[in-house]
Amino acid sequence: MKRVCVYAGSNLGAHPDYVHHAKELGRALVNNGLELVYGGSRVGLMGELANQVLELGGSVTGVMPTGLFRGEVVHTGLTQLIEVKDMHERKSTMSRLADAYIALPGGFGTFEELFEMICWAQIGIHQKPIGIFNIAGYYTPLLQMIDHSIAAGFVKEEHKQLVLSASDSESLIQLLQSYVTPVFGNKWNQLS
Repeated sequence: MKRVCVYAGSNLGAHPDYVHHAKELGRALVNNGLELVYGGSRVGLMGELANQVLELGGSVTGVMPTGLFRGEVVHTGLTQLIEVKDMHERKSTMSRLADAYIALPGGFGTFEELFEMICWAQIGIHQKPIGIFNIAGYYTPLLQMIDHSIAAGFVKEEHKQLVLSASDSESLIQLLQSYVTPVFGNKWNQLS
């Protein structure tokens, strides 16, 4: 594992632990010799994470669509900034560059990116580990929703293995590094 793609909020969030742990994740990435790939913004948790990695001498690649340069405020001090034409190309580029994924707290965009990677893993498009950084219980309702979807018969129990979760950065990175891609049977209950 060389590069980790981190999805994160473009806002700081209401709880001070979000910023603290975003910076902690940056330290953990550098301490483990891992490069950061992210959305390229200088604001929100995205910016806090990137700044921490850069301050500690780590490598940061940002990927941003041209149309978001004004809205999200592109980070101009990155190791590398890749300009793409739209959000689809952004997500595809970030995924191609990454060996693993982590979701920090964030909003709709973070949820969408996280679930796309989970879905892609479920249907075999990639075999990379996916981690949820559950800071201050932020993702607990989402993890409960996954359990609910299993109980309701829409997700197979075995597919829960695709989602790793921890409440501290070092534990999460260890989970990603020791991840072994599970082998699943058929995803569709009616075709089993």
